[in-house]
Amino acid sequence: MTRGDASMRRFLTDLPAQKAEAEAAAEPAYPLSSVHLESPIDDPQKFLGIGMNYQAHADEAAKAGIPIPKTQLWFNKQVSSIAGPTDEVVLPSVSDQLDYEGELAYVIGTRCRKVKREDALSMIAGYLICNDFSVRDWQHRSPTYTLGKSFDTHGVVGPWITTADEVLNAQNLRLRLFVNGKEKQSSMTDDLIYKIEDQIAHLSTVMTLEPGDVITTGTPAGVAAVDQSWLKAGDVVKVEIEGLGSIENTIIADS
Repeated sequence: MTRGDASMRRFLTDLPAQKAEAEAAAEPAYPLSSVHLESPIDDPQKFLGIGMNYQAHADEAAKAGIPIPKTQLWFNKQVSSIAGPTDEVVLPSVSDQLDYEGELAYVIGTRCRKVKREDALSMIAGYLICNDFSVRDWQHRSPTYTLGKSFDTHGVVGPWITTADEVLNAQNLRLRLFVNGKEKQSSMTDDLIYKIEDQIAHLSTVMTLEPGDVITTGTPAGVAAVDQSWLKAGDVVKVEIEGLGSIENTIIADS
């Protein structure tokens, strides 16, 4: 499938057949080192994130005087923020408070509304990694968080979509984030306060979820905001999740 034939959203609406067709096709193979991976999905209708959803992260926020939410805290990242797994990430000229947030994300595969918790995982097409880059001063200027979460290039996803049938338990994986090779975040995804099933049931109470929608599950403890160790131009940020691969991005100055 190429950009000319169809979007990833259309591919996901008939995933089993499309996957079988792709596996049967005699397509040429290329070494990973010889290609530039783009975002595995660049046209979702929705790009949603949940705040303070790892218990350890909520605890560190509470120590800084930020109350732990009493319910799921959702925000929108504009889809124009999406970037590929090795793309450069821009440090905005209007702020020096650029932060990282390594996250497990998933892609909806079935159009759904009012999903029961026990049916929720069957709505997922696959999993990927997200770095939910956040401009903290812009984020806290608005209770919706949207502007501080939506600068161009600040929604890195990839390196590919690992289909749900290839992930035994997405909520028992090791997530690690490094800045210039130094580990900053490390957690198992089982530290989620609101599990993926809870997220889908909650969101689909409000809105119809569509194939291709990207939903991120929150970030562990260790964000830069804790000690004000903001990202700078030249920094390299890598996020890896076992079984899903890794993404790695260099921070560049705004032009």
